[in-house]
Amino acid sequence: MCGITGKIYFDFNYKIESKELKEMTNAIIHRGPDDEGYYMDNNIGLGFRRLSIIDLKSGHQPLSDNSGRFWITFNGEVYNFQEERIALQKKGYVFKTNTDTEVIVNLYAEYKEKCLEHLRGMFAFVIWDKKEKILFGARDRFGIKPFHYYMDNEKFVWGSEIKSILASSNIEKTISLSSLDYYFAYGYSKREHTIYENIKKLKPGSYFYLNPNKPKELNIKTYWQIDFQPDYSKNENYWKEKIYETLDAAVKMRMISDVPLGAFLSGGVDSSTVVALMAQNSDKAIKTFSIGFKEEKYNELQYARLLAKKYNTDHHELIVEPESIDLLPKLVSAYDEPFADSSAIPTYYVSKFTREYVTVALSGDGGDELFAGYHSYPKMLGLKNAL
Repeated sequence: MCGITGKIYFDFNYKIESKELKEMTNAIIHRGPDDEGYYMDNNIGLGFRRLSIIDLKSGHQPLSDNSGRFWITFNGEVYNFQEERIALQKKGYVFKTNTDTEVIVNLYAEYKEKCLEHLRGMFAFVIWDKKEKILFGARDRFGIKPFHYYMDNEKFVWGSEIKSILASSNIEKTISLSSLDYYFAYGYSKREHTIYENIKKLKPGSYFYLNPNKPKELNIKTYWQIDFQPDYSKNENYWKEKIYETLDAAVKMRMISDVPLGAFLSGGVDSSTVVALMAQNSDKAIKTFSIGFKEEKYNELQYARLLAKKYNTDHHELIVEPESIDLLPKLVSAYDEPFADSSAIPTYYVSKFTREYVTVALSGDGGDELFAGYHSYPKMLGLKNAL
C-alpha cells in the first residue's frame, strides 16, 4: 500500500510550496513508511509515500519516462506489467527500473488513455504531461485503490486519502448534508461522494483529464463497467471451470512479490478459496492469519483451523479482547469520514497482527460483492421486482 497526493494551481504564476507538499505527503506516511518523493514544476506538485513490494532498490517515485516529459505517481500493483514491458521494449522503449510504475508511464506515452486497456491490476495514479501541461488520472475497474480530489476556482488537489487533501491550504470543509443522509441510511457515503461537499471520489473504472488553461473542465470519463447480463449460452460445468481458472490465475498473479507474503483466513468460503489456491501455487507453507473472540457465538477459529490443517499452512491466531473499543479513535482517523461497518475493528486487528510477520497479505474481501453473497442482495432484487 503506497500513497499519492498532489496539487495544481490553475494560475501558472502560482508556485507550489515545498513545505505544503511535504505536509500533504506526511499526512499519509502510514501508507508508505519505506520512502518518500516529490516533484515540483512551478504550479504543480506531486507527492508520494512508498511501501516497497516489487523492485525494492529502484522503485522511487515520482518517476518519469526517459524523455522527462511524463511524470507519474502510482499506488497499486499491475500484475501483467512484465508482458507489457516486453511489448514496449519491442517498440523501442528503454527501461531504467524493474517496476510496474515505469511500465504504466510508458504505456501512457504510447497509448494515452488507451493505456488503461492494457492494465490488469489495482491502481490509482496521476501523470503530468510537462510538455502539454495536462494532468491525467485514473482508477482501477473496481475502485480497489482510492482516489479523492478537491476542486475550486483556484486549484485541483488530490490524494489517496482525504487527510492529505485537508493538509493542503485553503480547503473548504463544508459537510455534505446529502452524504450525511446517505450515511444514516446505508452506513457509508455513496461511491463518488464523501462527507465533505467539495471533496469527491473518482468513480471506479474512470479516468480524467485536467487542463489548467481550462480550469472548470474536469473531463471525467468511464473506461469500463461491469456487465450484469447473464450468458445463458454456457452450461453450469463451463462456468464452474471458468470461475476456477479465473480465480487460480488471479491468485497466482497476486503472489508476485519481493517481500514476505501471507493470507487472512477466516474459514469462510472466500478466504478459504484464496488460501487453497495459494497453497496450490507455492512450494512453501503459506502463512495464514486469523482472529477470534472469547464469545463462542462470534468465534469462527475452528473453521480457520480446519483449513490451515488441510493445507498445512504456517498458521497464526489472535484473540480480540472487549477492550477493543479503545481503538475507535484510530479508526475514525483512518477512514477520514463516517463508516458504520463494525467489521473495521477485527479487520484492523488482523492487519496489525499480520504485519508483524509479512508485508503483503491476500484476503477474500470482495467475494460477497462478486458472487452476491450479502443477505441484502435478495432483498434488493425483491424490491426491484416489486417496483
